[in-house]
Amino acid sequence: MKSRPIAVLVADDHTIVRRGLVSLLSLAEGIEVIGEASDGRLAVDLTLKLEPDVVLMDIGMPELNGLEATRRIRKEAPRVKVLVLSAHDNEEYVLQVVRSGANGYMLKSSSAEDLYTAIRAVHTGHAFFSPSVSRILLDSFMQSGETPGTEPPSRPIPEHRLTSREREVLQLIAEGKTHQETADLLHISTRTVDTHCNNIMKKLNIHESAGLVAYAIKNGIVILPR
Repeated sequence: MKSRPIAVLVADDHTIVRRGLVSLLSLAEGIEVIGEASDGRLAVDLTLKLEPDVVLMDIGMPELNGLEATRRIRKEAPRVKVLVLSAHDNEEYVLQVVRSGANGYMLKSSSAEDLYTAIRAVHTGHAFFSPSVSRILLDSFMQSGETPGTEPPSRPIPEHRLTSREREVLQLIAEGKTHQETADLLHISTRTVDTHCNNIMKKLNIHESAGLVAYAIKNGIVILPR
């Protein structure tokens, strides 16, 4: 009896890239794309609605980035596997991806065959990382003395001091959204947005907009195009 194909949701805000991935995956035996998302918020919504086996997730997306979307998916739909696909391979992004709960991290420079292999691997419960990403993880773990998959007490990521909602508000503000636009997108009041912003500034000890934007970029909450 033939097994059902692996159901994949593709999340990437660049239409050409997203459509290219869909076309590429259509060539793979045993893999079927069941949905597409152009931002992290839609990726979470479609995951809960369509229940794919694997979400192929870009990191740098507007409104809700791939890291935060991954955290929510792993919390709200733990059966679903998340494979992050990104052009970024620096240590900070790699460690944040691992801590977000992602099951794998592929570079966009990887081959189609590697992508197929990665999807099949995470679907069966295995982790999969591009070779350069694996080296970054290994070096980081050796330097810090931490065990893979655990939070190192000596090297916390500052972003973790913020709540999920605060990270979401920070991303929108850093992307240039006004408080009213942020409130409309999150379905909350502008007063609540003001409260979140004040809390963010107090926690980070940053009291000007430029500083918040710089922090968001440095910590992968907002990712500049390469």
